[in-house]
Amino acid sequence: MGKGKGDPYGFVAPITPGRIIFEAEGVSLDTAKEAMRLGAGKLPVATKFVVRRDYVE
Repeated sequence: MGKGKGDPYGFVAPITPGRIIFEAEGVSLDTAKEAMRLGAGKLPVATKFVVRRDYVE
């Protein structure tokens, strides 16, 4: 008992180029762009907002 995993400081999740990290559904395009812009500012990697080819507003 009492054998926890310890401090999660330094945990790393490998993100390869081209991987989709977040998806948004059920909100307007403007709301999704703003939410992703705010979230991307918190990430230590370069991000890009993409929209599906068959997207219809």
